[in-house]
Amino acid sequence: MTTTRREFSLFRTGFALAGFALIAACATAPDTVAPKVSNGWVKDEVSDSYVFGFPLVLMDVSREAATGSAPGQAAPNTLRHAQSLPPVGASSPPEPNLDTLASSGWLDVSNEPVIVALPDSHGRYLDARALDMWTNVVWSTAAAPGNERVAGQKAQTIAFVPAGWKGTLPARAKRVDVSTRYVWFVARIQTRGGGDIAAVRRLQRGLRVAPLSAWGEGGARGDEPGGATQSGVPVASGTPAAQVAALDANAFFNRLASALEDNPAAPDDAHALKILGDIGVQPGEQAQLPGGAKDKAIVAAGLADGRARVATPPSNLLAGNGWLWVGDDAGNYGPDYALRAYAAYTSPGLPTSRDEVRASVSQDGDGHALNGANRYTIHFAAKQLPPARAFWSITAYTPDGALDADAPVRVAFGDRSGARRNRDGSLDVQVSAARPRGAANWVPVPHGDFRLVLRMYAPKAQATDGSWQPPVVERR
Repeated sequence: MTTTRREFSLFRTGFALAGFALIAACATAPDTVAPKVSNGWVKDEVSDSYVFGFPLVLMDVSREAATGSAPGQAAPNTLRHAQSLPPVGASSPPEPNLDTLASSGWLDVSNEPVIVALPDSHGRYLDARALDMWTNVVWSTAAAPGNERVAGQKAQTIAFVPAGWKGTLPARAKRVDVSTRYVWFVARIQTRGGGDIAAVRRLQRGLRVAPLSAWGEGGARGDEPGGATQSGVPVASGTPAAQVAALDANAFFNRLASALEDNPAAPDDAHALKILGDIGVQPGEQAQLPGGAKDKAIVAAGLADGRARVATPPSNLLAGNGWLWVGDDAGNYGPDYALRAYAAYTSPGLPTSRDEVRASVSQDGDGHALNGANRYTIHFAAKQLPPARAFWSITAYTPDGALDADAPVRVAFGDRSGARRNRDGSLDVQVSAARPRGAANWVPVPHGDFRLVLRMYAPKAQATDGSWQPPVVERR
């Protein structure tokens, strides 16, 4: 059975969620209405504010963890190049990618533009994107008219410019105005692993980044001052998401208030800021949350409710056969705070739907949790293969998004890994902990519970308009 959920909402129903319109009646009542005589509104406003601010706090914690001089960190306006696929036991972000090697960095545009140059990829798949601190994609390679990226990228230069800046940029640089101080830049280059990684590293050396003042003739290269690069796997004490989850209400809202000072909300977020003010949170100031004995318990309850909402799929996800994925709104959320928070929680740095679609599933066709003690089959009909202009893959993860440390192989199965079709053009993919005898199309999975992620690079419209759904995962 397939379903498609496309309804739009600011905040999901369920968990007794209150919409902003309802909260507005409590938070912004005119003088003619009797003042509040109960603090019951506090829980809802704390919960709503947590959902609203979660992406910014997560991005701020991620930026802090990635920038600096400690091992595994890099200075702002530099790039770190992943130079191997994730090894066993490595610290890595949730759902690490096994199809590409990423080059990423945090750009600081507070004083001047930061320039990034991409090399000609010579026919190899390469995509890149930049996110503001609210997880909106402000630029991506998919934005170029007619750019399908199947045949790689041409060389290009992008200038990330602070709002209101006036000046001269390098010739042929595309100007991208940014309203937040920091920008997260990510470029990904497709690799088959093994000996193919050397070719990817050569392309990575062609990436350039530097502030405008350090962008000399020809541009600062990655290994020159002002454009240094780093390699290796970041080392952190817990993922950014885990660090945010550990924050109590005061710590969370103080972090949010501090980050808001340099990374203002959008003009359309005025009402969300008003609600923050109602609970004592102002940009750049120490949070003054309601502090009475009863209030503290209510604030804690609101925080717990907000955490639950961030981790719960909103109703306007696309859905089919147990799979869930973000549709056309990915990377451009507007006032859909619930979707934005969920996307940040489950898929940090999620691209737009023109760059990539990620569909995930954690149950079989009977609604039971996927588990490596069982064997499963995914059957793609001949004309129902994943609709991607570039390529697609399926990868298995533990429930918390990690790769299986005990797996004998760590691979993603897809159309670039020797997929063999049946005589009628259909495709059967075997999903199990041990490789089935004679199976050519196999996704290795952990021995316990797991989830699958289907990635479609440069997806076709069918992947996001609801006219296509991934097949059911059938237990054998």
